[in-house]
Amino acid sequence: MRNRTLKLALLAILTLTVFALPANAKMGSVRVVFTKAALVAGGGVGRGVLTFDGRDHPFRVYGLSVGVTIGASIARLTGRASYLHQLSDFEGDYSSVGVGGALGGGVGGVQLKNEKGVIITLHGVRAGVEFAANLSGIRIAFD
Repeated sequence: MRNRTLKLALLAILTLTVFALPANAKMGSVRVVFTKAALVAGGGVGRGVLTFDGRDHPFRVYGLSVGVTIGASIARLTGRASYLHQLSDFEGDYSSVGVGGALGGGVGGVQLKNEKGVIITLHGVRAGVEFAANLSGIRIAFD
């Protein structure tokens, strides 16, 4: 019993350590619509809104993927941006390595990270026909 309690306490401490934001970091909510087409290399564009400190900040998304990619899709994603110290931390280049696909429609997700340490976690529905196993780069710029 004592061993189990110790394991649970260590798990709780580890969870709080891994998922806790630094004291001066904030989170924002993100909504994005992204359209993508590809044959080996692909590209996509989209628009979104970051809600941060009670205000909406519209932005554009530009993407490029290289790898095994074929098809076309549109994604409506929602999620959060973590580790924001200030609004300007959100803009920049993000990277992601992933595998995914859509056939008619489906649910998917992605996690992106930029050079300032901001992590965007998105999930939502995707429609179209696409298969991808690639390295993706995303650029986000405020309107």
